[in-house]
Amino acid sequence: MAALLFISFIVLIFLGVPVAFSLGLSSLIYLVVADIPLTVIPQRMFGGLNSFVLLCIPGFILAGNLMNAGGITDRIVGFANNCFGHIRGGLGLANVGSSMGFAGISGTALADTASIGSVMIPAMKKEGYGPGFSAAVTASSSTVGPMIPPSLPLIIVGTLASLSIGDLFLAGAVPGLLLGIGLMIPTYLISVKRNYPKGERKSFKAIWKSFTGAFWAILMTVIILYGILGGLFTPTEASIVAVLYAFVIGIFVYKELPIKKIPEIMLSSMTSTASIMLLVGFANLFGWIMVREQIPQLVADSILGVSTNAIIVILLVNLLLLFVGTFMETIAALVILFPVLLPVALQVGMDPITFGVMMVLNLVIGLVTPPVGVCLFVASQIGKVPIGKTAIELLPFIGVSLAILMLVAFVPQVTLFLPSLFE
Repeated sequence: MAALLFISFIVLIFLGVPVAFSLGLSSLIYLVVADIPLTVIPQRMFGGLNSFVLLCIPGFILAGNLMNAGGITDRIVGFANNCFGHIRGGLGLANVGSSMGFAGISGTALADTASIGSVMIPAMKKEGYGPGFSAAVTASSSTVGPMIPPSLPLIIVGTLASLSIGDLFLAGAVPGLLLGIGLMIPTYLISVKRNYPKGERKSFKAIWKSFTGAFWAILMTVIILYGILGGLFTPTEASIVAVLYAFVIGIFVYKELPIKKIPEIMLSSMTSTASIMLLVGFANLFGWIMVREQIPQLVADSILGVSTNAIIVILLVNLLLLFVGTFMETIAALVILFPVLLPVALQVGMDPITFGVMMVLNLVIGLVTPPVGVCLFVASQIGKVPIGKTAIELLPFIGVSLAILMLVAFVPQVTLFLPSLFE
């Protein structure tokens, strides 16, 4: 029966059915064949969604959309370009820097790719950067988004394992910064090798002026983190504070958020939220069937049957997650696999916070790798460049991402240092 579940899911994926509906339809097929009452579907979907913490997802999505519509993207890009524009390949470095700044607003890689990419890819191409390289820099740097708080995938992890959202946000911050800085290295080296252009050095006054514009976006991340860690509000309440903050900044500070555009922004946010919640609900149903078929125990026994050595087990888990990340959406993979693999990680002495960050980083690397690689597709589409060409350009960036992943997996202090300071 378990084989029927997975075969139907894989077939639906390769037929181009969206992941959420592939999970739901394969679960439905299993339930019908196994003669299980279909009332299980709404029960398990509601059980997966009945969490107060998950209410912060629509809040953070709306806050990000409000900030983006209020002109924050242009200000972040401008500040990053003023800082790095005078260096060889400075526009590429500004692309990565913009993603690091925008990460604190969107919390998702796809939003980063679409927002930053629509500004930076055409600008890079105009300045003489290769289209494939421009798309590759944008797609790879967007993976920083789910690591730097607020992070939607880390919120899901906290919900699944009853872990502190604040600790997870802090744990993801250092790997996120390391990933951003790491991605600047191949960006610079390739730019020097290909003699990509550099701009004029900006004055301190110009840099400071652009910083004051981007400051309000950076401050939102600080307010969210301080509020959660200081016990001023829960993650869900923090998301509402972020919405109010974004509304005030967009209308009264930047003065670029038209009141008449707010209904459109809310509709877009509701659509994004609905798609995520539907995905979580169907993934929870799929996960329940896996537990019923004792798949978690089978996976755990299979991995630990190969070796009980912690290093080998962690490497095997990473290989599995990297593979899954290439064809499954991040949140769906988290809901299904995190409860399955967490006991394995705990058995070899891995901290659950570290494992959560490692798993998210694994899966977001999959966002830039074929066959699904949604960020790869979006960046290639914006850059009007064949996906294969972008994928080749991505290789050095993926190499850096894997190096940071190994650091997270085998050096616990990379993720646990910041949370330990707030205990």
